[in-house]
Amino acid sequence: MSLLHQSLILLVAAVLAVPLFRKLKLGAVLGYLAAGVAVGPFALRLITDVQSILHFSEFGVVLMLFLIGLELNPSRLWVLRRDVFGLGGAQVLAVTGVFAASGVALGVHALPALIAGFGMALSSTAFVLPVLAERGQLQSPQGNATFAILLFQDLAVIPLLDILPLLAGGAAAGHGPAAAPTSGFMLAAKIIVALVGLVLAGRYLLRPAFRAIAASGNQEIMTAMALLVVVATSALMEKVGLSASLGAFLSGVLLAESEYRHELHADIEPFKGLLLGLFFMAVGMSANLGIVRERPLALLGFVVGFMALKALVVYFVARRFGQDRASATGIAGALSQGGEFAFVLFGIATAAHVMSQRDADFLIVAVTMSMALTPLALMLGDRFIARLSKQVESREFDTVAEKDHENPVVIAGFGRVGQIVGRMLSLHRIGFTALDAASTHVDFVRKFGNKIYYGDATRLDLLRSAHAERAKVFVVAIDDMVTSLKVVELVQHHFPHLTIVARARNRPHAYQLLAMGVSLVIRETFEGSLTMAQHTLVALGMTEDKAQAATRKFADYDEARVRAMYMFRNDQQKLIDSVKQYASELEGLFATDEQSSDAPAPAPSRESPTRASESAPRP
Repeated sequence: MSLLHQSLILLVAAVLAVPLFRKLKLGAVLGYLAAGVAVGPFALRLITDVQSILHFSEFGVVLMLFLIGLELNPSRLWVLRRDVFGLGGAQVLAVTGVFAASGVALGVHALPALIAGFGMALSSTAFVLPVLAERGQLQSPQGNATFAILLFQDLAVIPLLDILPLLAGGAAAGHGPAAAPTSGFMLAAKIIVALVGLVLAGRYLLRPAFRAIAASGNQEIMTAMALLVVVATSALMEKVGLSASLGAFLSGVLLAESEYRHELHADIEPFKGLLLGLFFMAVGMSANLGIVRERPLALLGFVVGFMALKALVVYFVARRFGQDRASATGIAGALSQGGEFAFVLFGIATAAHVMSQRDADFLIVAVTMSMALTPLALMLGDRFIARLSKQVESREFDTVAEKDHENPVVIAGFGRVGQIVGRMLSLHRIGFTALDAASTHVDFVRKFGNKIYYGDATRLDLLRSAHAERAKVFVVAIDDMVTSLKVVELVQHHFPHLTIVARARNRPHAYQLLAMGVSLVIRETFEGSLTMAQHTLVALGMTEDKAQAATRKFADYDEARVRAMYMFRNDQQKLIDSVKQYASELEGLFATDEQSSDAPAPAPSRESPTRASESAPRP
């Protein structure tokens, strides 16, 4: 079959399968795998030459490692060092040790058992990170820990891809020339010279070359240069007996702090995505479905046992490194499957005659099935976390310490806003009592030495136990608007002497608080937005004093209008008319100031009424 026909079949299969699997919330990786299985030699037999496609598509893994290196600038790695090298290293060692020991106990030779154990310890970066992003968990403590573990796994596989052929006494086909005729000393010297040359070239040649190409303004040549860097460094590493993956990774690290990092990422990402998808399809085509037909129960039992054991080990490792039970459960569910690097690893082990083809086929099918079962594992993890949360939330509210009964300030809600208020009070040695209704958040914040109690501020008995009647100020920093209004109403009714300082999420929330008689309403993003606007004016050439005066004038006028406009909060048309009037008055105010100013200042845009109306609260 011609290359054109093969390309047509692969593209049609990918276009049909991937959107379907994404719609079913199963992820693009499983879509590529399923498409490969369907067109491969064990199903429809539309494509039978799997090895040539697999060999070509491995460049997708090379590009993936380049992008990993590109994101790995030293500053970010330093911030994540404990999770990456501590938690990530412990996870890989623990899971590898458990599976390798299990294999040896079952009669497998030590080296194949170790390689299989390491392959099973790896998880799918390409599968897990998009899933966490879709679930909104990527920036959570659980998401950060999961990313750190995946990063260490990706780093750990690189040396093993180079060590494995040496352990086997030769090089894997397609992963570097045979090193047998070369002495160990000469091989080490070649590697050192190549690495030093790569570092020097990255420092003194790559940046000037990219600078010259960028000055030409030719985007196509910039993309070609990016691919040239990856291909050249990969070829250099292969020439000295190391893997192409290591060369790509090192070139990415060298350019991680370059001013062209983001452009390189944008240029390489499409090629990486397509080739990595082709790699997954090739893996699907090479999956021996005969094993599924011959030993279905054994395979299913192995996959379920492997995922359960791996999740259990990951859970205990995560708990050991300070993750709470809910986060540890989420991490264990996300990392319970095998990963794409296991396919590469088992392929090299087979080519190097370290692992039999039958064992490699069995493990590849098992890893593929574990990916397919990952959504189910995540669902089970969510149910366990929900049940765990109910158990935790059912615990009794904390008892406020006696020494905190005379605190002049009570803070309801100790998240990102409440904590800043608390820090300022602490700096001035003013005591406060902080309450938060999320027990997991309370336990997490306490680890950093914060004084906080678990309790629902909408309950009068809790406010009495916190001795709100003895306080002077009540700070409402609760994120949820409905709960915030309930707390304000409760405090106003039972503790009318308290001065309420309330956080407003947006204008509608501010209108409701003002309507309830709260005078100290602070819009949470308002001051930060004013600061950004002031810096923008200065960057455009306005003096610091004029920018500060303009910003303050806008702030004072906007605050006054908010207090006036809340009367129209239930009348949409009057609210729209008021917003338009506000924009016109504000533009006139600044135009008057500009005419009376000695020095010229940037004039308000004619589009300002439109922009102001666009910022009006939605009904």
